[in-house]
Amino acid sequence: MAERVSEVLVGGVVLAVAAGFLFYAGQVSGLIGGTSGGDRSPYTASFRSVEGVSVGTDVRMAGVKVGTVTALDLNPQTFRAETSLVIDKDIRLPEDTAIVIASEGLLGGTFIELVPGGMLEEIEPGGEILDTQSAISLITLLTKFVAGGPEEDGQ
Repeated sequence: MAERVSEVLVGGVVLAVAAGFLFYAGQVSGLIGGTSGGDRSPYTASFRSVEGVSVGTDVRMAGVKVGTVTALDLNPQTFRAETSLVIDKDIRLPEDTAIVIASEGLLGGTFIELVPGGMLEEIEPGGEILDTQSAISLITLLTKFVAGGPEEDGQ
């Protein structure tokens, strides 16, 4: 009888840990306990390259998550990546806000950082953030470094 009680207790603990893990995963992914779509404002930005960015990538300001990338599309006329994102409604963006694709380090993930400017006029929700800085490819930088950069004439 004592064996059966201990098996039931161990099974209960395993189920509780699994439920806690699922709840945590839901919170981290924004499916549980996050802000609803009604608490966020849409914005767009156009980048030359969005390498490392995908739908669901964090949008941060001063290191704090304030939004999420919701869509990535290629504009066939400009050949630029049109990015849609949502940002918490209580965040007001000055018109000269910059949006930068940044990395958490050499092995870290990619995120989008908002760098607010100093203008008093604000970008309306649904508007476009014009000052963009694309991703810098680490592979391209290493290739240029190994190749020695541009060669000069021997004259």
